Amino acid sequence: MDMKRYLVKSNQKVSLEDYSTKEDFNLKEEELLDDILPKSIDKLKELHWRLHAEEKRGIVVVLQAMDAAGKDEAISYIFSNLTAQGLKTASFQKPSETELKHDYLWRIREGLPARGQVGILNRSHYEEVIAPKVHEDKLKDEMYPDDMEKDEVWKMRYRQINDFEQHLTENGYKVIKFFFNMSKEEQRQRLLERLKNPEKNWEFSYNDIKERRHWDEYQEAFEAMLSHTSTDFAPWYVLPADDEWYSRYIITEVMVNCLKEIDPQFPELSDEDKEKMKEAIEELENEKN
Repeated sequence: MDMKRYLVKSNQKVSLEDYSTKEDFNLKEEELLDDILPKSIDKLKELHWRLHAEEKRGIVVVLQAMDAAGKDEAISYIFSNLTAQGLKTASFQKPSETELKHDYLWRIREGLPARGQVGILNRSHYEEVIAPKVHEDKLKDEMYPDDMEKDEVWKMRYRQINDFEQHLTENGYKVIKFFFNMSKEEQRQRLLERLKNPEKNWEFSYNDIKERRHWDEYQEAFEAMLSHTSTDFAPWYVLPADDEWYSRYIITEVMVNCLKEIDPQFPELSDEDKEKMKEAIEELENEKN
């Protein structure tokens, strides 16, 4: 798979119309589900074990999308295969009263992974350059400098986010970001499924319909986000999210390639530890039942 097809280059001006929401990947779904994707996940599991054992580096995974684009399902299918001790998941919704009393990046730190972990941000700091841009009433005066016009805030925040992610990178954390590029028609079908299927009613929120009315404004906000914050050290990948299984395959392969670059290794035992292990083996083998 050529990952460059989905990569947003640094300083690239993005139009989502240039990215397909549905991919003709020349694979039978059965082949993808039964063979190719499981093998890719097996590679991811092995590399993740090494990352967790080594405890030197970490990975921050950012997931952003419109509602019903498949973020939760991707997390369940892919990352549930990884060892729980080496995984951290955080979901950021509407800021709480306490969070609003701090800068907008403050709450993100609690969701960041430790060394040896993959941290998944299901929604993230990018909410602060999306929702407030679509709904300007959410951006209060105290959230930006007194001498700054409201329409200048976004350029400032893009820079701040890039600086934040560069700081993470320089301190041993890879940052990988996935945008689920879903078509408006596909979202309509998925929301209808949630409404009509009793087993999926619990997934539906009336707010999804409310936000859907601002579809075009959200697309513009996503395009600006992708254009200004995809960097060489923290790139965005645009997924053809109408194809849920293929999108999961892309995520898995990007993660595998990232871990291969890190090249984590199982820690080597010292001579002292090897001797202690030898003694422990002998004790257990000679133990009487």
